[in-house]
Amino acid sequence: MTVDSGATLRILERADKEILKLSRADKGAVYEFQHKFRRNPNHPGLHLKQLKGDTRLWSARVTQDYRALLLSIQDQDFLLVSVRHRKNAYDDLERYTYRINGVTGGIEVIDLAAIGDSILGRVAGDGAEPEQAADAAPPLFAHVTDEQFEELGVAPALFPAIAKVTTEEELLELADCVPQLTADVLLALYDGKTFDEVMEQITAPVAVGNPVDTEDYAAAVVRPATQVTTDDAALQAVLAESFARWQVYLHPTQRTLVEKNYNGPARVSGGPGTGKTIVALHRVKHLAEQLPEGRDKPILLTTFNRNLAADLRTRLLALGGEQLARRVDIVNIDKLASRVVAEGNDDTKRRIVGNDRALEEWRSLLLELDDQRFPPEFLAAEWAQVILGQALTSRTEYFRARRTGRGRSLKRDERDHIWQLVERFTQRLDEQGMWTMRQVAAAAARRELDRAARVEHAAANGENSLSTPEYRYRHIVVDEAQDLSAAHWTMLRAMVAKGPNDIFITGDPHQRLYDNYVTLSSLGINIRGRSAKLTLSYRTTRQILRWSMGMLTGETYDDLDGGEDDLTGYRSLLNGRDPVAHGLSTWAEERRWVAQQIKQWQDDDAGSIAIAVPTRQMADEMIRDLTDAGIDAVQVGPDGPARGDGFHVGTMHRFKGLEYQRMILSGVADGILPRQAIRHFQDSDPKRYQQERARERSLLFVAATRARDELVVTWHGKASEFLNQEGD
Repeated sequence: MTVDSGATLRILERADKEILKLSRADKGAVYEFQHKFRRNPNHPGLHLKQLKGDTRLWSARVTQDYRALLLSIQDQDFLLVSVRHRKNAYDDLERYTYRINGVTGGIEVIDLAAIGDSILGRVAGDGAEPEQAADAAPPLFAHVTDEQFEELGVAPALFPAIAKVTTEEELLELADCVPQLTADVLLALYDGKTFDEVMEQITAPVAVGNPVDTEDYAAAVVRPATQVTTDDAALQAVLAESFARWQVYLHPTQRTLVEKNYNGPARVSGGPGTGKTIVALHRVKHLAEQLPEGRDKPILLTTFNRNLAADLRTRLLALGGEQLARRVDIVNIDKLASRVVAEGNDDTKRRIVGNDRALEEWRSLLLELDDQRFPPEFLAAEWAQVILGQALTSRTEYFRARRTGRGRSLKRDERDHIWQLVERFTQRLDEQGMWTMRQVAAAAARRELDRAARVEHAAANGENSLSTPEYRYRHIVVDEAQDLSAAHWTMLRAMVAKGPNDIFITGDPHQRLYDNYVTLSSLGINIRGRSAKLTLSYRTTRQILRWSMGMLTGETYDDLDGGEDDLTGYRSLLNGRDPVAHGLSTWAEERRWVAQQIKQWQDDDAGSIAIAVPTRQMADEMIRDLTDAGIDAVQVGPDGPARGDGFHVGTMHRFKGLEYQRMILSGVADGILPRQAIRHFQDSDPKRYQQERARERSLLFVAATRARDELVVTWHGKASEFLNQEGD
C-alpha cells in the first residue's frame, strides 16, 4: 500500500487504556505523534512500515522507546490498536489477533498474551498440561457451549482460555483484557443470567441485525461497536486522564440507549461511575441533532444540585460546543421552579426559608394550639412530601392522595385534622412573608398544570395565534432523578407534551440524599417497558466498590416506580488497593492524622485529593486545621470547589457528581453517621427511622464511590455501625 500525504488515524479504545498507563511525557508524545501522522504519515521521523507476515499490520515510531501498532483499514486510513515498548513491539506480533465481530460488525483486537501466562500456556499447549488437582474448582462456564458463545459475539480465539477459568479472580483478570462485549457476556453469565437473558440484555442491543461482511474493514471501523476517536480534541480529552474521556467514548450498549427512539418516558439506572450522566449528555446531543435549526431552547437538561447543573453545562460544552449548548436550557430544578413562579409576579417578595426553620414553625404552632396528636416532625414531612409534593390544593385531593414512602397509614378523620393544621401553618408562613422551596416547587407545578390545560384546550379548539400557549419544551432530560420531589415531577410532566422521546431519566436510588419518595407512574410518567440498567463502573476499583456496596447491606431501595432496586451485577474491571480504615481517640486527633496523611500525598496532582466529612461544622474545623498545618485546603460549596487545585474539603453532600484519585472520609463515627437525632424515630415512626438510616448509608456510599484509586476512612471514638469493622 502506498501512502502519499495526509491520513485518517483512529484510536481504538483498548489503545487508549495503554496510553493512560504511560508517563505524562510519553502521553504528550502520543498526542504529537497522532497529530503529525494525520498531516503526513510519510514524515521521516515516523518510520511507517508494513510488518512481515500480515498485510494489514503496520508500525510507526512514537518516541525512541515506543512504537505504534497500526491496522490498515484502506488507503490512508489507519486504526491505532496498541502502543508498545520497542523491545516488545515486533517480537510479540504473534500475540495479537484481530477480526470483525460477526454479531456487532465492529473490529476487535485481542491481545492473547495479556490473557495471562498461566491460562495462555495451557491454551498454547506448551508441553504437557499440568494435572488438575482433585479438589480444583470446576470451570465457571462449563455449562455454555462454544456455539452459544459465538452466538453471543465471543471470539473463537478466546474459547480455550474461557474454558480454563475456575475462579472469580481469574474471570476479572480475563475480563480486563478481552473485548468489551466478551467481558459483558462473561460477567452476566457469571452473575447467573441465562443464555437467553444475556442474548436479550447484552448481545441483542449491540447486534447490527444485517449479515456482516467480516472482510469489510472500512464498514466495520465506522460502526458503533468499534470504539474509536478520530480527532486531536478527542485524544486530548483522553490524555487529560479525567472523566472527560467518557465524553468521548460510549460503550455500544450505552450508545444504543442514547440513540433509541422511545414511545414515551424512558429511564436508565445504574450505580456510581457507570456513565449515567454521560448517557444523559449524549442523549441531549442526539435529540438536538434531530431538531430543525433555530435559536430557541427546546431541550431541558436538569438535575437537583446547583453544582451538578454547572458541571453538566461544562461537560455539554466539551461534548458539543457552544452551538449545542445554545439549544439546551441547563438549570437545576429549584431554579427552574423559581423562574416559573417569578413569571406570576405575585410571590417574589417572600423570603425562602429552609426545612429547619419550617420545623421550628411547626413546633411553635402546635405549642400555641396545645395540639399533641401528631409530632411536629411527622407533620412537617407529611406537608412537604405528600401535600406539597403532589401539589394538592384541597382537602378532597388530600383524602385521595397516595402517601408513597410515608409508612404510617391515616384514617379519614386524621387526614381531616392534618389538613386543618396545614391550612393554619401555611397561613402562619404567609403572615410572616416566608415560604420554603417545597412550596415554590408546588406553586410552579400548579402553574405548569394550568399552562398545560390551556395548551390542550387551544389544540382541541384549533386555536393558533401568537398568544396561543405552547409547551415549554420538546424534550426533557433529567440527571440524578432520585433526588427530585413529586412536585418537581408534576411540574416537568406538564412542561412537555406526552409522546415519543418526551422525558429521559437517569439516576440511582442508592444515591438518594434527600427525603423524596415518588412513584413516577402515579404522576403521569410511565416508564414501564422503557427502563434499562448500567452495571459496569468505569471509575471505581473493584476493591473500593466491594467495600462501598457492603455498607448498603440490609437496606432496601425503591426504583422510583413502586418496586425495589438493587445493585445485582454491578461490577468494576479496575484493580487497586483495599480501602484503609483507621480509628482515633478524639476529633482533634483525627484532624491531625488527616493532615499528616495529606502531607504524605503532597506531590500528587492538584485537585486529585479530597476530604469529605458529615457536617458543615466539621468541614470548617478540618479546613482550619489543614490550613494551620500549611496545607492548601479548598472548600467545596453549593457550586462546587472554590478552585480546581488544592485539597478539596466539604460535607459529603457536596461531593455528589465529583470524583478524585484519592478520598478521605473523616468523622465516620457513631452518633454522627447515623445521626443521634434519628434514633427517637425508632419507636415512634419505624418507617421514618428506616428511611433516615437508608439515606445516611447512601450518603456514605456516595462519598466513598467518589474515589477512583484509593479510599481512606477515619473516625474518632467508636466507629459508625455502617462500617462494621474495627480500626487498624
